[in-house]
Amino acid sequence: MIGRLLTIFFLLPLVTGAQLKVLINVSVPKQINDSLFIAGNFNDWNPRGKALVLNQKINNSYSIQLSLPKGFYEFKITRGSWSKVESQANGKSIENRTFNLNVDTTMDVSIANWADHFTQVDEKYHYGDHVHIVDTAFFMPQLDKHRQIWIYLPKNYSKSKKKYPVIYMQDGQNLFHANPPRANEWAVDSLLDSLIREGSKEMIIVGIDHAGKDRLKEYNPYDSQYGKGDGKAYVQFLVETLKPYIDSKYRTLRDVKNTSIAGSSMGGLISMYAIAKYPKVFGSAGVFSPAFWLAPKIYDDIKDRLAGLKNSKIFFVAGDKEGSAMVRDMKKVHSIVNPDGINKNIMLLEIEDGKHTEWFWHREFVPFYQFISK
Repeated sequence: MIGRLLTIFFLLPLVTGAQLKVLINVSVPKQINDSLFIAGNFNDWNPRGKALVLNQKINNSYSIQLSLPKGFYEFKITRGSWSKVESQANGKSIENRTFNLNVDTTMDVSIANWADHFTQVDEKYHYGDHVHIVDTAFFMPQLDKHRQIWIYLPKNYSKSKKKYPVIYMQDGQNLFHANPPRANEWAVDSLLDSLIREGSKEMIIVGIDHAGKDRLKEYNPYDSQYGKGDGKAYVQFLVETLKPYIDSKYRTLRDVKNTSIAGSSMGGLISMYAIAKYPKVFGSAGVFSPAFWLAPKIYDDIKDRLAGLKNSKIFFVAGDKEGSAMVRDMKKVHSIVNPDGINKNIMLLEIEDGKHTEWFWHREFVPFYQFISK
């Protein structure tokens, strides 16, 4: 569950539109020296958000009051990192705590124990034989960092001489099906295997691992309360370094019509920015549950680059259970790129049961793939 939390990427503005108050009272089993934080789908599961530290009341009691739009929320309490997240009394992980905010609410939380009070065993995962690691430490000169890069090759890749379209996807840690299975995977390789068996076009998928604690900065092309945005340099890395490398090492169709980019939440934000910035490189984009609220400048940037997007295919999707702000902001960008709603190259889906989690993106990857395959 800790790994799942580290890679669930739900972002909602803390202050937007009509706000409701939720007071969360927390009791701990014994006195602690660390500060307590609340991390949830309202702050990208940041375990140490400066604005989300709990106030100590008396002895082992704490509280925090949040102002949020109506919606469904998930959270956990931490002592500043995911290694110090709340747990069951025996140290096993707990399910995310939840509340559905329709009116001002008070919630009492009792913490049984902390994960770091127990020895944690890391799972060793295995992947399908057509999912490979390109490099565990691929150099990103634009950011002066190293990053693990994954690749999915269609099962017939080794038996053919054909070239394939490529989808570049963010958050590589969560893209592919692992054994033992994980709750936080898109499992796009399993989906593609099935779609290809049913006659869909074969494609390559390249997955770029996210930056961990720096994810909020690396997937944001603009500065924010989380720090200086590295998104412009990150997209430059994709275009100037990673794509040329992939094209040189694998049999790819290199042209714009056969090159796509996709991601969810912050990954959706940076994917939208990438196709707007480089429409002659990326011909299509999958924008899943995009975190546009953290980057309001993107609206102006998209308006300035509309001419370049006239031939682009863009797939937008978000769920009603992700909060009103998520859907509203997605529709705002959609109205910019498809103001009269008649451009068939721009698709928008608002899904009633959609939540900000990988099972939702796994499911909606199918219509995205079918959309860009046409």
